[in-house]
Amino acid sequence: MDLEPKRLSSLDEIAPAAWNALSDGNPFLRHEFLAALEHTGCVGPGTAWEPSHIVVSEKDTGRLVGALPLYLKHDSHGEFVFDWSWADAYERAGGRYYPKLVASIPFTPANGRRLLVGDPARADEIAAALLDAATSLCDELDASSVHCLFPTEAEGPAFEAAGFLPRKGCMFVWHNRGYGDFDDFLAAFNAEKRKKARRERRRIAEAGIRFEHVRGDELSKQDWDLVFGFHARTFLLHGRRPYLNRAFFAEVSRTMPENVLVIVARHGSTPIAAAICFKGGGALYGRYWGSLADFHSLHFETCYYQGIEHCIREGLQKFEPGVQGEHKISRGFTPTPTWSWHRLADPGFHRAVQRFLTHETAQVDAYIDLVDDHVPYRRDRRDIERI
Repeated sequence: MDLEPKRLSSLDEIAPAAWNALSDGNPFLRHEFLAALEHTGCVGPGTAWEPSHIVVSEKDTGRLVGALPLYLKHDSHGEFVFDWSWADAYERAGGRYYPKLVASIPFTPANGRRLLVGDPARADEIAAALLDAATSLCDELDASSVHCLFPTEAEGPAFEAAGFLPRKGCMFVWHNRGYGDFDDFLAAFNAEKRKKARRERRRIAEAGIRFEHVRGDELSKQDWDLVFGFHARTFLLHGRRPYLNRAFFAEVSRTMPENVLVIVARHGSTPIAAAICFKGGGALYGRYWGSLADFHSLHFETCYYQGIEHCIREGLQKFEPGVQGEHKISRGFTPTPTWSWHRLADPGFHRAVQRFLTHETAQVDAYIDLVDDHVPYRRDRRDIERI
Protein backbone atom coordinates (compact mmCIF):
# COMPACT_ATOMS: atom_id res chain seq x y z
CA MET A 1 0.00 0.00 0.00
CA ASP A 2 1.17 3.54 -0.73
CA LEU A 3 2.22 5.71 2.18
CA GLU A 4 0.93 9.23 2.65
CA PRO A 5 2.89 11.72 4.79
CA LYS A 6 1.28 14.66 6.56
CA ARG A 7 2.56 17.58 8.63
CA LEU A 8 0.81 18.35 11.91
CA SER A 9 0.96 21.81 13.45
CA SER A 10 -0.42 20.37 16.70
CA LEU A 11 -0.51 16.93 18.24
CA ASP A 12 -4.22 17.49 18.91
CA GLU A 13 -4.77 16.77 15.21
CA ILE A 14 -4.26 13.09 15.91
CA ALA A 15 -5.87 10.74 18.41
CA PRO A 16 -3.72 9.94 21.46
CA ALA A 17 -4.34 6.20 21.09
CA ALA A 18 -3.15 6.21 17.47
CA TRP A 19 0.07 8.05 18.33
CA ASN A 20 0.77 6.05 21.48
CA ALA A 21 0.34 2.78 19.61
CA LEU A 22 3.59 3.65 17.82
CA SER A 23 5.61 4.31 20.99
CA ASP A 24 7.38 1.78 23.19
CA GLY A 25 6.64 3.00 26.69
CA ASN A 26 9.13 5.85 26.66
CA PRO A 27 7.28 8.57 28.63
CA PHE A 28 8.60 11.43 26.51
CA LEU A 29 7.16 9.92 23.33
CA ARG A 30 3.65 9.73 24.71
CA HIS A 31 1.01 11.92 23.13
CA GLU A 32 0.15 13.22 26.60
CA PHE A 33 3.68 14.53 27.23
CA LEU A 34 4.14 16.21 23.86
CA ALA A 35 0.61 17.61 23.83
CA ALA A 36 1.08 19.05 27.33
CA LEU A 37 4.06 21.04 26.04
CA GLU A 38 1.75 22.58 23.44
CA HIS A 39 -1.28 23.09 25.69
CA THR A 40 0.73 24.99 28.33
CA GLY A 41 2.71 27.21 25.97
CA CYS A 42 6.11 25.59 26.55
CA VAL A 43 6.27 25.13 22.77
CA GLY A 44 4.24 26.77 20.01
CA PRO A 45 3.35 30.42 19.37
CA GLY A 46 5.68 32.85 21.07
CA THR A 47 8.41 30.25 21.59
CA ALA A 48 11.35 29.02 19.51
CA TRP A 49 9.70 25.60 19.09
CA GLU A 50 7.06 25.41 16.35
CA PRO A 51 5.42 21.95 16.19
CA SER A 52 5.80 20.44 12.72
CA HIS A 53 5.28 16.74 13.39
CA ILE A 54 5.36 14.28 10.51
CA VAL A 55 2.98 11.32 10.40
CA VAL A 56 2.68 8.65 7.72
CA SER A 57 -0.51 6.72 6.99
CA GLU A 58 -1.55 4.04 4.55
CA LYS A 59 -3.46 5.69 1.72
CA ASP A 60 -6.01 2.93 1.29
CA THR A 61 -6.85 2.37 4.95
CA GLY A 62 -5.87 5.65 6.60
CA ARG A 63 -4.10 3.64 9.30
CA LEU A 64 -1.28 5.52 11.02
CA VAL A 65 1.96 3.58 10.57
CA GLY A 66 4.71 6.11 11.32
CA ALA A 67 5.44 9.34 13.17
CA LEU A 68 8.31 11.72 13.79
CA PRO A 69 8.18 14.35 16.59
CA LEU A 70 9.51 17.39 14.71
CA TYR A 71 9.85 21.11 15.40
CA LEU A 72 10.78 24.16 13.39
CA LYS A 73 13.39 25.84 15.59
CA HIS A 74 14.41 29.49 15.71
CA ASP A 75 17.35 29.07 18.08
CA SER A 76 19.28 26.19 19.70
CA HIS A 77 18.13 26.48 23.31
CA GLY A 78 16.76 23.40 25.07
CA GLU A 79 18.35 20.86 22.72
CA PHE A 80 21.49 19.69 24.60
CA VAL A 81 23.33 18.87 21.37
CA PHE A 82 25.23 22.06 20.88
CA ASP A 83 25.46 23.55 17.40
CA TRP A 84 25.94 27.23 18.27
CA SER A 85 29.36 27.19 16.59
CA TRP A 86 27.82 25.77 13.40
CA ALA A 87 25.25 28.56 13.37
CA ASP A 88 27.94 31.20 13.94
CA ALA A 89 30.20 29.83 11.22
CA TYR A 90 27.40 29.56 8.66
CA GLU A 91 26.10 33.05 9.34
CA ARG A 92 29.59 34.58 9.22
CA ALA A 93 29.92 32.95 5.79
CA GLY A 94 26.72 34.71 4.68
CA GLY A 95 24.21 31.94 5.31
CA ARG A 96 21.09 31.82 7.48
CA TYR A 97 21.11 28.99 10.01
CA TYR A 98 17.69 29.59 11.53
CA PRO A 99 15.08 28.32 11.15
CA LYS A 100 16.07 24.67 11.20
CA LEU A 101 14.10 21.45 11.74
CA VAL A 102 14.77 19.38 14.84
CA ALA A 103 13.40 15.91 15.57
CA SER A 104 13.64 15.70 19.34
CA ILE A 105 11.81 15.90 22.64
CA PRO A 106 11.93 19.57 23.69
CA PHE A 107 14.11 20.32 26.72
CA THR A 108 14.74 16.60 27.23
CA PRO A 109 18.17 15.01 26.63
CA ALA A 110 16.93 11.44 26.90
CA ASN A 111 17.68 8.58 24.53
CA GLY A 112 14.77 7.00 22.70
CA ARG A 113 13.26 6.20 19.36
CA ARG A 114 12.52 9.12 17.08
CA LEU A 115 11.35 7.20 14.01
CA LEU A 116 8.14 5.76 15.41
CA VAL A 117 7.16 2.80 13.26
CA GLY A 118 4.01 0.75 13.74
CA ASP A 119 4.65 -2.08 11.25
CA PRO A 120 8.00 -3.84 11.85
CA ALA A 121 7.73 -5.67 8.54
CA ARG A 122 7.86 -2.33 6.72
CA ALA A 123 10.16 -0.51 9.14
CA ASP A 124 12.76 0.53 6.54
CA GLU A 125 10.10 1.81 4.13
CA ILE A 126 8.23 3.78 6.79
CA ALA A 127 11.44 5.27 8.25
CA ALA A 128 12.52 6.34 4.77
CA ALA A 129 9.13 7.96 4.17
CA LEU A 130 9.37 9.90 7.45
CA LEU A 131 12.84 11.20 6.68
CA ASP A 132 11.95 12.00 3.08
CA ALA A 133 8.99 14.05 4.31
CA ALA A 134 11.23 15.87 6.81
CA THR A 135 13.83 16.78 4.19
CA SER A 136 11.11 17.86 1.76
CA LEU A 137 9.67 20.09 4.47
CA CYS A 138 13.13 21.54 5.02
CA ASP A 139 13.24 22.57 1.34
CA GLU A 140 9.67 23.85 1.43
CA LEU A 141 10.32 26.07 4.46
CA ASP A 142 13.78 27.15 3.26
CA ALA A 143 15.25 25.87 6.51
CA SER A 144 18.99 25.35 6.77
CA SER A 145 19.00 21.79 8.05
CA VAL A 146 17.32 18.80 9.65
CA HIS A 147 18.61 17.37 12.94
CA CYS A 148 17.62 14.36 15.03
CA LEU A 149 18.70 14.36 18.67
CA PHE A 150 19.20 11.39 21.00
CA PRO A 151 17.75 8.62 18.80
CA THR A 152 18.58 4.99 19.47
CA GLU A 153 21.71 3.55 17.96
CA ALA A 154 19.56 1.01 16.07
CA GLU A 155 17.97 3.84 14.07
CA GLY A 156 21.34 4.90 12.67
CA PRO A 157 21.14 2.97 9.38
CA ALA A 158 17.90 4.74 8.42
CA PHE A 159 19.49 8.16 8.93
CA GLU A 160 22.65 7.14 7.12
CA ALA A 161 20.64 5.90 4.14
CA ALA A 162 18.89 9.30 4.02
CA GLY A 163 22.20 11.16 3.85
CA PHE A 164 22.43 12.33 7.47
CA LEU A 165 25.76 12.74 9.28
CA PRO A 166 26.28 11.02 12.67
CA ARG A 167 27.47 12.97 15.69
CA LYS A 168 28.66 11.07 18.75
CA GLY A 169 28.28 12.33 22.30
CA CYS A 170 28.44 10.94 25.81
CA MET A 171 26.22 10.83 28.86
CA PHE A 172 26.48 8.92 32.13
CA VAL A 173 23.95 6.13 32.64
CA TRP A 174 23.32 3.67 35.46
CA HIS A 175 22.54 0.08 34.45
CA ASN A 176 20.78 -2.46 36.64
CA ARG A 177 22.82 -5.67 36.78
CA GLY A 178 20.18 -7.54 38.75
CA TYR A 179 21.08 -5.99 42.09
CA GLY A 180 19.09 -7.26 45.06
CA ASP A 181 19.35 -3.99 47.00
CA PHE A 182 21.53 -0.90 47.31
CA ASP A 183 24.18 -2.71 49.36
CA ASP A 184 24.40 -5.33 46.63
CA PHE A 185 25.01 -2.52 44.13
CA LEU A 186 27.72 -0.97 46.33
CA ALA A 187 29.40 -4.35 46.66
CA ALA A 188 30.49 -3.94 43.03
CA PHE A 189 32.48 -0.79 43.97
CA ASN A 190 36.10 -0.77 44.99
CA ALA A 191 36.64 -0.26 48.72
CA GLU A 192 37.53 3.44 48.54
CA LYS A 193 34.51 4.44 46.42
CA ARG A 194 32.15 2.23 48.42
CA LYS A 195 33.30 3.94 51.63
CA LYS A 196 32.79 7.39 50.09
CA ALA A 197 29.24 6.57 48.91
CA ARG A 198 28.26 5.22 52.31
CA ARG A 199 29.69 8.31 54.00
CA GLU A 200 27.63 10.57 51.75
CA ARG A 201 24.45 8.67 52.54
CA ARG A 202 25.23 8.59 56.24
CA ARG A 203 25.58 12.39 56.36
CA ILE A 204 22.05 12.78 55.02
CA ALA A 205 20.58 10.22 57.41
CA GLU A 206 22.36 11.78 60.39
CA ALA A 207 20.97 15.19 59.41
CA GLY A 208 17.47 13.78 59.91
CA ILE A 209 16.48 13.98 56.24
CA ARG A 210 14.03 11.41 54.93
CA PHE A 211 12.64 10.79 51.45
CA GLU A 212 9.30 10.07 49.86
CA HIS A 213 8.77 8.70 46.34
CA VAL A 214 5.38 9.79 45.02
CA ARG A 215 3.50 9.69 41.74
CA GLY A 216 2.52 12.89 40.02
CA ASP A 217 -1.11 12.63 41.15
CA GLU A 218 -0.19 11.90 44.77
CA LEU A 219 1.08 15.43 45.37
CA SER A 220 -1.42 18.09 46.37
CA LYS A 221 -1.55 21.42 44.57
CA GLN A 222 0.32 22.97 47.49
CA ASP A 223 2.99 20.25 47.33
CA TRP A 224 3.41 20.80 43.60
CA ASP A 225 3.72 24.53 44.16
CA LEU A 226 6.61 23.84 46.54
CA VAL A 227 8.28 21.32 44.22
CA PHE A 228 7.97 23.63 41.25
CA GLY A 229 9.42 26.43 43.35
CA PHE A 230 12.49 24.29 44.10
CA HIS A 231 12.85 23.52 40.40
CA ALA A 232 12.44 27.15 39.32
CA ARG A 233 14.98 28.32 41.89
CA THR A 234 17.66 26.11 40.32
CA PHE A 235 17.11 27.78 36.95
CA LEU A 236 16.94 31.28 38.40
CA LEU A 237 20.22 30.78 40.25
CA HIS A 238 21.78 30.21 36.83
CA GLY A 239 20.14 33.32 35.42
CA ARG A 240 17.45 31.56 33.38
CA ARG A 241 13.74 30.96 33.53
CA PRO A 242 12.59 27.31 33.71
CA TYR A 243 11.95 25.68 30.35
CA LEU A 244 8.74 24.12 31.67
CA ASN A 245 6.02 25.97 33.53
CA ARG A 246 3.82 25.05 36.47
CA ALA A 247 0.84 24.32 34.20
CA PHE A 248 2.85 21.68 32.32
CA PHE A 249 3.51 19.66 35.48
CA ALA A 250 -0.13 19.97 36.47
CA GLU A 251 -1.24 18.54 33.13
CA VAL A 252 1.16 15.58 32.95
CA SER A 253 0.37 14.73 36.57
CA ARG A 254 -3.25 14.47 35.53
CA THR A 255 -2.88 12.75 32.14
CA MET A 256 0.09 10.42 32.74
CA PRO A 257 0.57 10.25 36.54
CA GLU A 258 2.10 6.78 36.47
CA ASN A 259 5.02 8.17 34.46
CA VAL A 260 5.80 11.02 36.85
CA LEU A 261 7.95 10.30 39.91
CA VAL A 262 8.79 13.02 42.41
CA ILE A 263 11.44 12.32 45.04
CA VAL A 264 10.81 14.67 47.96
CA ALA A 265 13.36 15.30 50.73
CA ARG A 266 11.98 16.39 54.10
CA HIS A 267 13.80 17.75 57.12
CA GLY A 268 11.38 16.90 59.86
CA SER A 269 8.03 17.64 58.27
CA THR A 270 9.36 20.41 56.03
CA PRO A 271 10.07 19.71 52.34
CA ILE A 272 13.55 21.03 51.54
CA ALA A 273 14.37 19.52 48.13
CA ALA A 274 12.87 17.50 45.30
CA ALA A 275 13.84 15.73 42.11
CA ILE A 276 11.29 15.50 39.30
CA CYS A 277 11.72 12.30 37.29
CA PHE A 278 9.87 10.45 34.57
CA LYS A 279 9.68 6.68 34.17
CA GLY A 280 8.51 4.19 31.57
CA GLY A 281 9.76 1.53 29.19
CA GLY A 282 11.89 -0.01 31.94
CA ALA A 283 13.85 3.17 32.61
CA LEU A 284 13.99 6.12 34.99
CA TYR A 285 14.88 9.59 33.73
CA GLY A 286 16.04 12.28 36.10
CA ARG A 287 15.05 15.68 34.77
CA TYR A 288 14.83 18.54 37.28
CA TRP A 289 15.84 19.18 40.86
CA GLY A 290 15.95 22.03 43.34
CA SER A 291 16.36 22.74 47.05
CA LEU A 292 15.94 25.43 49.65
CA ALA A 293 18.59 24.08 52.03
CA ASP A 294 22.32 23.43 51.92
CA PHE A 295 23.09 20.01 53.35
CA HIS A 296 26.26 18.16 52.41
CA SER A 297 25.53 15.48 49.75
CA LEU A 298 21.84 16.42 49.50
CA HIS A 299 22.06 16.71 45.71
CA PHE A 300 23.78 13.35 45.32
CA GLU A 301 21.25 11.58 47.55
CA THR A 302 18.15 13.18 46.06
CA CYS A 303 19.12 12.96 42.40
CA TYR A 304 21.24 9.80 42.22
CA TYR A 305 21.15 7.41 45.16
CA GLN A 306 17.40 7.65 45.67
CA GLY A 307 16.84 7.07 41.94
CA ILE A 308 19.12 4.04 41.94
CA GLU A 309 17.24 2.59 44.93
CA HIS A 310 13.96 3.16 43.12
CA CYS A 311 15.23 1.33 40.02
CA ILE A 312 16.44 -1.64 42.05
CA ARG A 313 13.17 -1.85 43.99
CA GLU A 314 10.97 -1.50 40.88
CA GLY A 315 13.12 -3.61 38.54
CA LEU A 316 13.90 -0.75 36.15
CA GLN A 317 16.85 -1.53 33.92
CA LYS A 318 18.51 1.85 33.50
CA PHE A 319 18.64 5.33 34.97
CA GLU A 320 19.47 8.35 32.83
CA PRO A 321 20.01 11.31 35.18
CA GLY A 322 20.58 13.88 32.42
CA VAL A 323 23.55 15.08 30.40
CA GLN A 324 26.97 16.19 31.60
CA GLY A 325 28.20 16.03 35.20
CA GLU A 326 31.36 13.99 35.69
CA HIS A 327 30.56 13.77 39.41
CA LYS A 328 28.06 11.06 38.39
CA ILE A 329 30.91 8.67 37.56
CA SER A 330 31.98 8.02 41.16
CA ARG A 331 28.36 7.28 42.03
CA GLY A 332 28.01 4.36 39.62
CA PHE A 333 27.03 5.97 36.31
CA THR A 334 29.13 4.86 33.37
CA PRO A 335 30.03 6.73 30.14
CA THR A 336 27.58 5.76 27.41
CA PRO A 337 27.61 6.96 23.79
CA THR A 338 24.76 9.12 22.55
CA TRP A 339 23.94 9.96 18.95
CA SER A 340 22.48 12.70 16.85
CA TRP A 341 22.08 12.90 13.08
CA HIS A 342 22.36 15.99 10.85
CA ARG A 343 21.60 16.89 7.26
CA LEU A 344 22.58 20.35 6.05
CA ALA A 345 20.79 21.69 2.99
CA ASP A 346 23.84 23.56 1.68
CA PRO A 347 26.19 20.92 0.17
CA GLY A 348 29.33 22.88 1.00
CA PHE A 349 28.23 23.40 4.60
CA HIS A 350 27.28 19.73 4.83
CA ARG A 351 30.82 18.74 3.79
CA ALA A 352 32.37 21.18 6.26
CA VAL A 353 30.33 19.75 9.11
CA GLN A 354 31.27 16.25 8.02
CA ARG A 355 34.98 17.14 8.31
CA PHE A 356 34.39 18.67 11.74
CA LEU A 357 32.54 15.58 12.97
CA THR A 358 35.38 13.29 11.93
CA HIS A 359 37.72 15.11 14.31
CA GLU A 360 35.12 15.53 17.05
CA THR A 361 34.28 11.82 17.09
CA ALA A 362 37.92 10.94 17.76
CA GLN A 363 37.91 13.38 20.68
CA VAL A 364 34.68 11.91 22.10
CA ASP A 365 36.10 8.38 21.86
CA ALA A 366 39.24 9.49 23.69
CA TYR A 367 37.12 11.18 26.37
CA ILE A 368 35.00 8.04 26.91
CA ASP A 369 38.16 5.94 27.27
CA LEU A 370 39.60 8.45 29.75
CA VAL A 371 36.59 8.69 32.05
CA ASP A 372 36.00 4.94 31.84
CA ASP A 373 39.23 4.51 33.78
CA HIS A 374 37.63 6.36 36.72
CA VAL A 375 34.44 4.35 37.21
CA PRO A 376 34.11 3.12 40.83
CA TYR A 377 33.63 -0.56 40.04
CA ARG A 378 36.13 -3.21 41.09
CA ARG A 379 38.40 -4.34 38.30
CA ASP A 380 36.78 -7.76 38.24
CA ARG A 381 33.37 -6.09 37.64
CA ARG A 382 34.30 -3.41 35.11
CA ASP A 383 33.72 -5.48 31.99
CA ILE A 384 30.29 -6.48 33.31
CA GLU A 385 29.34 -2.87 34.05
CA ARG A 386 30.40 -1.70 30.59
CA ILE A 387 28.01 -4.09 28.81
